[in-house]
Amino acid sequence: MQSQRPVVLITGGSRGIGAAIAQLAASRGYDVAITYRSESAAAEEIVEICRAAGAEALPFQGDVAVEADVLRLFDEAEERLGPLSHVVNNAGVTGKSGKLAETSAETLRECIDINVTGALFVAREAARRLSRSRGGAGGSIVNISSVAAHLGSPNEYVWYAASKGAVDSLTIGLARELATDGVRVNAVSPGMTDTDIHERSTRDPGRLERLKPFIPMRRIGEPQEIAEAVLFLMSDAASYITGAILPVPGGR
Repeated sequence: MQSQRPVVLITGGSRGIGAAIAQLAASRGYDVAITYRSESAAAEEIVEICRAAGAEALPFQGDVAVEADVLRLFDEAEERLGPLSHVVNNAGVTGKSGKLAETSAETLRECIDINVTGALFVAREAARRLSRSRGGAGGSIVNISSVAAHLGSPNEYVWYAASKGAVDSLTIGLARELATDGVRVNAVSPGMTDTDIHERSTRDPGRLERLKPFIPMRRIGEPQEIAEAVLFLMSDAASYITGAILPVPGGR
C-alpha cells in the first residue's frame, strides 16, 4: 500500500554509506527503496531497520551498470511505493588499491561501468521520472562523489578518483539542465569513512589507520555523518541549493 510520505530510492543501499542514508531517511519521514547487486541478506536487514522506524521500505536487486536493470528498479520501486521524490546515486566500487600501471583492465572497467555509466543511467532515469516537464512532481537527486576526485588518490586508485571526477561533472551539468524543471541536483563528497569498502573493495584493511594522521581532524568519518549531509541536501532547507558539491572530509 502506497503512503503519502516522500519516497527515496538509494542505489547500493545495503551497506556502508548507502545503508546509513536509508536508515536516517526512514527516521526522518521518508519511505525507502534500496537497491543491491548481490547481498540480499544485508539488504533485508537494512529494510527491517527502516520499517522499525515507521517507514515503508523494500529491497530491489539489480546492477546499476546494466541499463535494463536500472529501468526495472525504478519501475518496481514506483509500483510498490509510489512516485519517487528523491534519488540518491550511491552505488560504487573502488577495486583493489594499487598503482595504475599495475591495475587490470577488468578492475578499470568495473569501476567505470558502475561509478560512471551506472551513475549516468540512474541520473538519467531520475531526470525522466522527476522532471515536471515530463509529468513528474519535481524533487532532488543527490550523487555520492568522493574527495578522491580532487586528491587524485595516487598509488591507491587514480581510476576511482577519475570516476568520481565524472560524478562531479555530472552533478554540475545536470543541475543546470534541470534547474527550471523542479529538480535539484547536488553531490556529497565524503573523505575517509569507516565502512567495509576498505576491506571488501580495496582489499586494504589497514588503510583507515594508516591514513588517519593525514586527516586534519585526526579521525575517520562515520557513515551517519555522510548521511546527515545527504538528508540536508534532500530537504527543503536546501531549497535554493543545486549544483553544489558538499565536501565532508574532516578537512582533508
